[in-house]
Amino acid sequence: MLAGCSGTGALNALSATGTYTLQQGVAYGSGPRQRLDIYTPTSAPPAAGWPMVVFFYGGSWNTGARGDYRFLGQALAAQGVLTLIADYRLYPEVRYPAFLQDSAQALAYGLDQARSLGADPGRVFVMGHSAGGYNAAMLALDARWLQASGHRPQELAGWIGLAGPYDFFPTDNPDVRPVFFHPDYPPRAQPIDFAPADAPRTFLGAASEDTLVSPQRSTLQLARKLQAAGVPVTLRLYDRVNHATLVGAVAWPLRWLAPVLADVRAFIGAPPTGKPLDAQPRAQSAVRTDQISGNSTTSSILRR
Repeated sequence: MLAGCSGTGALNALSATGTYTLQQGVAYGSGPRQRLDIYTPTSAPPAAGWPMVVFFYGGSWNTGARGDYRFLGQALAAQGVLTLIADYRLYPEVRYPAFLQDSAQALAYGLDQARSLGADPGRVFVMGHSAGGYNAAMLALDARWLQASGHRPQELAGWIGLAGPYDFFPTDNPDVRPVFFHPDYPPRAQPIDFAPADAPRTFLGAASEDTLVSPQRSTLQLARKLQAAGVPVTLRLYDRVNHATLVGAVAWPLRWLAPVLADVRAFIGAPPTGKPLDAQPRAQSAVRTDQISGNSTTSSILRR
């Protein structure tokens, strides 16, 4: 049902529509790709407002559209999470770092408008899958991008990366190479370069059979660096999904594959100063546990 980072039409068609109201094409900048969709839960908000997620999709910074991920907006809204799904400029229109600048603007819009949208300004999360996971990681770990919009990563209640690339220079992916000026890669342009002690708490999820990137090189290395810096890190490794169905598993037709939605929602709902969520036993070994830096966690893999 899901091929690469596309093929989401079936999941969108099967998503329920009564759990949210949708505002489409809201501008966060002046360009045609600087637009986002807002999924507002129809349930009654908590006293302080709903938690908010600002989500960025993948596609090797070459492809993608916010409308392809209606299934994700619906799934989170049905869980009481106000969700913004943002477009950003892609190659060949732009290269690094323009898509990070766009992503920072979109996240700044969420931070600025949280209260007026009915969200809790103290419970804003940035989330991404694949290339969008890179975008989310860079905004959460490298203060340069949000500072340009008058914000700081420490304003976030946490960040969520699903199969994102965190250490991938040099890359052999022909789609990604020109995005990052191969072979002249910019300095400090990877999430692995950053592990500030005051980084927002972190959720990393990935497919155990994701063949597109080494878990040792990206997820596990980033998890160790963040944990060594004292950052709470929650890791999940899912056995029955691949790189694409990892994010597809948030939609109800594929939820039997892995408890991605339940785990993300638990992370969002945890106390802001809470410790990492230890992996719990899952039916049919949907989640596998490992030991990282002496803490009970789950290991992850991610994509270039």
